[in-house]
Amino acid sequence: MTIPDFSVLTSQVIQSALQVGAFIRAERQTFSYAKAEIKGLNDLVSYVDKTSEEKLVTLLSGLFPEAGFITEENTRNETREYNWIIDPLDGTTNFIHGIPCYAISIGLEHQGQVVLGVVYEVVHDECFSAWKNGGAFLNGKAIRVSDRKQLSESLIATGFPIYNFSRLDAYLAALTDLMKCTHGLRRIGSAATDLCYVACGRMDGYFEYNLNAWDVAAGALIVQEAGGTVCDFSRGTNWLFGKEVIATNGHLKDAFEELVTNRFAGN
Repeated sequence: MTIPDFSVLTSQVIQSALQVGAFIRAERQTFSYAKAEIKGLNDLVSYVDKTSEEKLVTLLSGLFPEAGFITEENTRNETREYNWIIDPLDGTTNFIHGIPCYAISIGLEHQGQVVLGVVYEVVHDECFSAWKNGGAFLNGKAIRVSDRKQLSESLIATGFPIYNFSRLDAYLAALTDLMKCTHGLRRIGSAATDLCYVACGRMDGYFEYNLNAWDVAAGALIVQEAGGTVCDFSRGTNWLFGKEVIATNGHLKDAFEELVTNRFAGN
């Protein structure tokens, strides 16, 4: 297998994301709620998700034919040494209801480690990108996490659970704690975008559970390459496939991780 130059590959992935993003943007102009489908409890999907994923699989296959795929809409799922992890429309509920924001998320995984990530937030035309040890970027300009060092001056992102409410009490307790000791909480509706907002300093921390690899793969790498930290609810490394994630600007790592892990201990 020929290993690609990740800086070059990232640029090519960005172009693929922009191309499919243009399709999503155009479809939103005539989209109606009646075109939505129910995939599961509180879980919506549309032909836009499915078509976008098909387009991305075709484009990415041409860029790195040796890589496998882990995809949300099951357009192609076959794992290899390297794997594209794709969410073609992260924030589908926002898209269907006509609410910004929603994003394309593309990660490249190698033996459990994400080595490339691109998140294109379609509404605001913001493309976040990173490759391993190459830094993080927004529309080509380098980005860094915020410099805020106290929870009392932080703004926190999260995502509400839409199914699996077995951990709801722990989640609400964590929200209560954070409401009392931060500038506030925001629920944007796109995990990939939440992570990128931590990476560029708009948010200072983020946590959520009931996640899948395609929600977090790209955004988490972008946070790390921007100087932030990423872990699971046990402060371990199982965030990619462990369905839970905590991200911080690094300065808040101990205080924020401790608050969340204490509330979810045993849950």
